[in-house]
Amino acid sequence: MPDIPRSHIRNFSIIAHIDHGKSTLADRLLALGKLTDERTGKDQILDSMDIERERGITIKSNSASFYWKGTDGETYLFNLIDTPGHVDFTYEVSRSLAACEGVLLLVDSTQGVQAQTLSNFYLALEADLYILPVINKIDLPSADVEKTKKMIGESLGLNPDDAVAVSGKSGLNVEALMQAIIDKIPAPKLKAGEGYPHTRALVFDAYFDTYRGVVEKIRVFDGEISKNDQIFFMRKGVTHPVNEVGISQLKLVPTPSLKAGEVGYIVTGIKNVADVMLGDTITLASKPADEPLFKYKEVKPMVFSGLFPVNGDDYPLLKESMDKLALNDPALIYEPESSEALGFGFRVGYLGLLHMEIVQERLEREFGINLLTTAPSVTYHIQHKPMMTLNNPAEFPDPGEIDRIEEPYVKVAIISPSEYMGAILQLLADKRGENVSMNYLDTTTVQIIYLVPLAEMIFEFYDRLKSVSRGYASLDYEFAEYRRSTLVKLDILVHANRVDALSMIVHKNAAETRGRQVIEQLKEHISKHQFQIAIQAAIGGKVIARETISALRKNVTAKCYGGDISRKRKLLDKQKEGKKRMKMIGSVEIPQEAFLSVLKTGDN
Repeated sequence: MPDIPRSHIRNFSIIAHIDHGKSTLADRLLALGKLTDERTGKDQILDSMDIERERGITIKSNSASFYWKGTDGETYLFNLIDTPGHVDFTYEVSRSLAACEGVLLLVDSTQGVQAQTLSNFYLALEADLYILPVINKIDLPSADVEKTKKMIGESLGLNPDDAVAVSGKSGLNVEALMQAIIDKIPAPKLKAGEGYPHTRALVFDAYFDTYRGVVEKIRVFDGEISKNDQIFFMRKGVTHPVNEVGISQLKLVPTPSLKAGEVGYIVTGIKNVADVMLGDTITLASKPADEPLFKYKEVKPMVFSGLFPVNGDDYPLLKESMDKLALNDPALIYEPESSEALGFGFRVGYLGLLHMEIVQERLEREFGINLLTTAPSVTYHIQHKPMMTLNNPAEFPDPGEIDRIEEPYVKVAIISPSEYMGAILQLLADKRGENVSMNYLDTTTVQIIYLVPLAEMIFEFYDRLKSVSRGYASLDYEFAEYRRSTLVKLDILVHANRVDALSMIVHKNAAETRGRQVIEQLKEHISKHQFQIAIQAAIGGKVIARETISALRKNVTAKCYGGDISRKRKLLDKQKEGKKRMKMIGSVEIPQEAFLSVLKTGDN
């Protein structure tokens, strides 16, 4: 393995809007770097999970190191860090960028600059990275390179002449991109300058390996980390030995040490990913640094829901599965929860709806558990005695004890062709949005920025946006602030029994509409019983909507052939009394489909 000087190292990341061809370009770079060939290559090679390949998305950031000979005849070490594109995984992107000196900002030549292109561009600017624009998919018939260059210049303020036009799929012009990386992206510098006596490295990712334990991916900024060193985790305040150190070339390749500027991995014998804080600074225990590299930022979940096994006996298996999944997903936060309707389960915090979907699918697929999910909710601040944060509607306090409720708002950026602007503005108005700004990126493309309650975002917003814009609008959002709102707890009663798993917190003006939608869905999915069933939506003691499921009726007079009418009436009266007694003691079984249907009632 060649010894590469720091001046010949290039640490870079690829960032882009979702589906702009980031993983395809990464595959092409790795093929050129001879990490893959026709025998070992496969699509989305840096995507390690089957679910990532099936959906065509990147969920976990990944990295790979490879060598490339420049036009000057020198060998360079490229450290590529692949990042997710979806807004739910922005925390992965920002952490990966901290380990780089530059980024390839990928723009699809058929779609131009989109919402997350801008969002990721600003992340790279904040991290003070060199931004090299790359125009992808130039081999497609609908590609418009000149228009894309113009958008890069006007909306991003980058020099369009610096943009490298490539096709990640066919490999067209990718070698020229490799040379541009050498020429444009700066070599790593020592964080603290020459003469700094301490070693410091950033943990930008970690995963659990069955045989090695936790593998930490690191970028060394100062000094050197070698095998058998004792290292100190500054945030956690713990010391561990370095059992193995090396670089990742799609497989772990051990090396004697990692020097300043290099990206690689260490194995320390830690058995639980939760014991490693991503974003932490590593230093040598024998000569610890005083200051960490970066201010540590914890990941905060935005969306919560209850997760219950369909079969109550599967609860121990679900607990074990959640613990295992959390080893590979440090953003997953959960705690035990019990529900009268659904039994024992967990209250789970997610980064967004896609993260929620991915977690559920992985649990069902990898651990074989049938799961039931309650409607997603967000975290509210309630000025109570004392102030409380609430993410489970079932725990909503007595309204008489509440001074005020605050709900989270997000800043939503939508980029769309201007012809769909009217329909998009109507959707934002329906979702209680508040206009911040509107800018034309070019003559046909508009950027709309609104403040929208997060609770409205998690109910069908993305689907409706794609519908009203015929798929052309792109979306990005970030947390903005908590604001005071008029919110109420909406309870659903089935046969006069409150179903805690169906409780939700809604805006007062939307309560009746939402309640009516839920009980109509329940009426469709709850089968008839031997007695009449009332389904009600209520706020406190006030019923605001009601549906009734009629009773199954047996024809008790079928055996009467003629005779006096009083005989038939006697049988009907006896049936009526029986129904009345049954209604008093009968219980209603709510099927799984009924709970799932409530998740689809957010299209108001």
